Amino acid sequence: MDLRQLAAIVAVADTGSFSLAADALHTVQSNVSNHIARLERELGVQLVDRHRGQLTEEGEAVVERARRIAAEVDALLADVAALGSEVEGSVRLGMIGTTARWLVPRLLDRLAVAHPKVHLTVVEATSATLEPQLAGGRLDLAVVNLPVPGSDVVGRALFDEDLVLVVPVGHPLTEIPDLSMADLDGVPLLLPATGTAFRNEVEKGAADAGITLVAKADLDGVRLIASLTFDGYGPAILPATAVPAAMQDRWRRLSVAGLPRRRVGVAARRRGLPSAPARAVLAVLDEIVEDDVDSHHGLHHPQP
Repeated sequence: MDLRQLAAIVAVADTGSFSLAADALHTVQSNVSNHIARLERELGVQLVDRHRGQLTEEGEAVVERARRIAAEVDALLADVAALGSEVEGSVRLGMIGTTARWLVPRLLDRLAVAHPKVHLTVVEATSATLEPQLAGGRLDLAVVNLPVPGSDVVGRALFDEDLVLVVPVGHPLTEIPDLSMADLDGVPLLLPATGTAFRNEVEKGAADAGITLVAKADLDGVRLIASLTFDGYGPAILPATAVPAAMQDRWRRLSVAGLPRRRVGVAARRRGLPSAPARAVLAVLDEIVEDDVDSHHGLHHPQP
């Protein structure tokens, strides 16, 4: 097999047809068909169901590996180029929404000065959505809630962030001095989706306090929770940076004794060395955290 054959089947997976795959690869449809047919003969299996226009189970397995191979080839080219000149290349970075709001502007500013030939593409999504994209080779790096699940992805901490209770001005909970987790017993809350790292942190705080949180709704995505909270659908436990400064005249961030911090980190594929441009982005991320975290309300350098 060769790289053209792998690129052909990835293009079919991405576009959904042989003709669109040919357009994406700037070739003709017959070339795409020939590449995939040769790959099928070598592997001895059918990779694409021509009648339905879909990948077979074997095809899905090949595409997952092919994406990783393509990512490694791109990294190889970028590493060699970096040895002879300044770092140059593309990096696809995933990032959770509330962190992206304050971190991406700083990252773009610093990257433009330190590595102007590195092109950054930022994909905003939830941790649960970003992690499989990273494992499958669609992303080079991802800033997500830690810990990361599974064995294909490894993460390290960037910073810790306070979790706070967000309620409208005048809410009865604003009148309680020294608010604790026990005061949230029975209060309907907009909560993160069950099974996510964020929800596990919140549930641990509740369990330590001997209470059970009541979910008015389970929602996958901090930005969605914050949006619904600000639209009046109920109080929520959110990261401290989820409340924009412009909205703090209508909302209160309440510290709750016993509510743990969430840990945000950067994740990469366990197998394979990040490319030179990806390593440059990692270095800039570390610089931003080192210099700027203390100036943000609710953010802290990670503790052991």
